[in-house]
Amino acid sequence: MRGKQEKQITMLSALTPDQLVPRDHPIRQIKPIVDHALSELSPTFNRMYADLGRPSIPPEHLLKASLLIALYSIRSERQFCERLQYDLLFKWFLDLNIMDPAFDASSFSKNKARLLEHQVAREFLTAVVAEARRRKLLSEDHFTVDGTLLEAWASLKSIHPKDGGEPPKPGEKNSDVDFRGEPRTNDTHQSSTDPEARLARKGAGKEAKLCFAGHVLMENRTGLVVDVTVTRATGTVERDTALDMIEKVPGSRRITVGADKGYDTRDFVTACREMNATPHVARRKWSIVDERTTRHEGYRLSQRIRKRIEEIFGWVKTVGGGRKLRYKGVERNQLWAEFTAAAYNLVRMAKLAALCPV
Repeated sequence: MRGKQEKQITMLSALTPDQLVPRDHPIRQIKPIVDHALSELSPTFNRMYADLGRPSIPPEHLLKASLLIALYSIRSERQFCERLQYDLLFKWFLDLNIMDPAFDASSFSKNKARLLEHQVAREFLTAVVAEARRRKLLSEDHFTVDGTLLEAWASLKSIHPKDGGEPPKPGEKNSDVDFRGEPRTNDTHQSSTDPEARLARKGAGKEAKLCFAGHVLMENRTGLVVDVTVTRATGTVERDTALDMIEKVPGSRRITVGADKGYDTRDFVTACREMNATPHVARRKWSIVDERTTRHEGYRLSQRIRKRIEEIFGWVKTVGGGRKLRYKGVERNQLWAEFTAAAYNLVRMAKLAALCPV
């Protein structure tokens, strides 16, 4: 017998989003860590807002939303707000009721200045790393550093001379811009869309793109992100930023730092040793690193584990949406990178918790 199609009607319900999210869903391992980290940031949130006036969207909702955007590969903040209207898992993660409306996408841009001013994303990443340290998931002695190029939210057509010269003349194949025969360098040209982006290429023979540089410091035991930084793409920025991140590692004990051949330079190796860090860098043909370092088993172990950092870059560019950046400028992309790195750590910690419950 054919069943009859019943039309939907409005009715009262005693269900909550928590009852509808499966008990074995991986995000249930993530939510307690996020809630604990946000509770530690409560004093910072109090400083961000005035005591009087109209109540705003809770900052906890905005931070959790930023994590969901990274975890579920949401293309934009506007698309997230549209999905929040009907996705019960998203409402559960934000501690909303089923009938609560989604907030407007403009809330993100209006509060972005507050988050940048008080370095909320950096504090949140620090809180997540501290929780990993409490669970004894972090190595205190062995790390890996590496960098990658992140394509900026700007087109090559937006490049123009810095001195205000004549723009490129239109050509036959491209009716808007034709750069044929005109040399373009970072010294003479810049993007009108994102002036902080710089022309860079991944290697010899590769095409140049407008990019920023992303840098990660990874601990070697479980592959968690300890520090992340976004900078302008220059020739020596990878090594310079790596030294800054190594210097911030807490403690006075000697540590090891794995890296690829790009870090096998006299300046980097010497600076590492001055900071009480043993440089376990891959050797070039004429390497600065000698057998005093390479003869140890720890060097071979670092060279094997350091490749795990590529998994972080792969996750950030595919799942985290970093294949082409969404924001302009170093500051806003740094905010995105810290939230995305925190999301990666949360996924790793949830998997490790499932294998070895605390």
